[in-house]
Amino acid sequence: MKQSIIDLAQQLIRRPSISPDDQGCQQLIAERLAKLGFRIEWMPFNDTLNLWATHGSSAPVTAFAGHTDVVPVGDENLWQYPPFDAQIIDDMLYGRGAADMKGSLASMIVAAEEYVKTNPNHSGTIAFLITSDEEAAAKDGTVRVVESLMARGEKIDYCMVGEPSSAVKLGDVVKNGRRGSITGNLFIQGVQGHVAYPHLADNPVHKALGFLTELTAYQWDNGNAFFPPTSLQIANIQAGTGSNNVIPGELYVQFNLRYCTEVTDEIIKQKVAEMLEKHGLTYRIEWNLSGKPFLTQPGKLVNAVVDSVAQFTGITPNLETGGGTSDGRFIALMGAEVVELGPLNATIHKVNECVSCEDLATLGEIYRQMLVNLLDA
Repeated sequence: MKQSIIDLAQQLIRRPSISPDDQGCQQLIAERLAKLGFRIEWMPFNDTLNLWATHGSSAPVTAFAGHTDVVPVGDENLWQYPPFDAQIIDDMLYGRGAADMKGSLASMIVAAEEYVKTNPNHSGTIAFLITSDEEAAAKDGTVRVVESLMARGEKIDYCMVGEPSSAVKLGDVVKNGRRGSITGNLFIQGVQGHVAYPHLADNPVHKALGFLTELTAYQWDNGNAFFPPTSLQIANIQAGTGSNNVIPGELYVQFNLRYCTEVTDEIIKQKVAEMLEKHGLTYRIEWNLSGKPFLTQPGKLVNAVVDSVAQFTGITPNLETGGGTSDGRFIALMGAEVVELGPLNATIHKVNECVSCEDLATLGEIYRQMLVNLLDA
């Protein structure tokens, strides 16, 4: 299994699939799955290519989800090994996407191959949902596939997302949920004028100070057993013309909340509006909801994954929900149980991104055993 996984991972890494350009990665995957009898369905939306592949036709539907797109490499001169050469040095596979997440994809594909070859008439359905739009806008990828599947009455029961979840050792962390993410783009109005004549102007920066203090100090919740407390950070703030003698006419503030299941996006919007009204501000605000929080409670999927990890690593993984968002947030909207398990995340999006070849082989065994635990039980 190891060599098959490494060979496939190298083939994928050598395709420079900067988001959302798939560069033939999904075609390579589809050809392998088709040989196993998977039904291949292409779901392109705008410049994004999506693959939905299924083997079997009954419930439950167990899906592997991932993305073929990668982030830009930056300055290639800073890389010790060319980012798309997929070189192996001391059993480490180097290249953009090695850890995030072409290595996981290779492990998933080979795991499914091994399982289906020995269980061609397995119960349930094995599926793959693969997109080329996860690292960028995430507007025409997994979310569009989920919408299409739901519109025609299809569902996913269990989903494994191959994002790099491990912290120190493979399998030490399984993500069983993610925080929600919502961004506010706030424009506070004032009256522009000369700094020497403040009585003829209205400085929105001065007016907003009380509001900003309250906004950044407000305690939204205390978190819960699975989530840390909701946090807010100001990401960008801008006012003025660049001149030292002009009172600005508008203040722009961009802030983001990573929020847990103790609050909702509607509660957040309402509370911010109350604060703005309290401080007497004239404003307009644009909200961008990147994703709602989701949580998979310990149950059949979590148990299947935890047992599989323990079997092949000797580790009992921690269940965590920290970090950023993932496409799991869209799949959870189907009512699916969703977890994330992948290789170490130490080098993702960095120069010299790499992954242990041995870890990819073990990950393949874990994924295969997960199918055994779910479908053969």
